[in-house]
Amino acid sequence: MTKADIVSKISEKLGLEKNDVQAVVESLMQEVKTSLEEGENVYLRGFGSFIIKTRAEKLGRNISKNTTVKIPAHNIPSFKPAKIFVEGVKASVKVK
Repeated sequence: MTKADIVSKISEKLGLEKNDVQAVVESLMQEVKTSLEEGENVYLRGFGSFIIKTRAEKLGRNISKNTTVKIPAHNIPSFKPAKIFVEGVKASVKVK
């Protein structure tokens, strides 16, 4: 499913213009991104949490030059789904 698919489905369900729905979806995504960039986690009850995880410093390998490379500690965005979200997916989606 793409962002356009999400906008279309919401537009059909609520009877709103696609442009209005797209503006809301874009604003939501921008607010989540901005909050994470400012160091704030985002909690959406019943859906999940967008959190910042810190990766520790580690050594990596440059295979082409056969050398070790020091990878510094850094932060990455992460999503942790809510328990009810996980349970719904487990109950609805068949294992392939």
